[in-house]
Amino acid sequence: MIVAGFGIRATASLPTLRALLGNVAVDALAVVADKADHPALNALAAQIRRPLLRVALADLATDRAQTPAPQQPDRYGPTSVAEAAALAAAGPYSILIRPRIIAPDGSATMAIAEGKTP
Repeated sequence: MIVAGFGIRATASLPTLRALLGNVAVDALAVVADKADHPALNALAAQIRRPLLRVALADLATDRAQTPAPQQPDRYGPTSVAEAAALAAAGPYSILIRPRIIAPDGSATMAIAEGKTP
């Protein structure tokens, strides 16, 4: 399973999220649970007809994420929330296949993980 994980601010728009995803084919989108009601993210999931997976704070794979994120709130851990959400949603043996990228306006980040079997 290929999962696009997002870090998202209130100001993020559908065009911004769509531009981050580009033409990448994914099986699901993932985001930390407290951001799962974001209208633009839900619109993207509907547009590409893929589920939006909610990842609880306690389940974020912060230990497997690679990119430091010193400016994000402490509750998300020290590494990219987009990477941590993608890795958690893709499963315990997932790998990061696209590290975090940042939207030009800074309103969102995205990373892609692929689930693997042991």
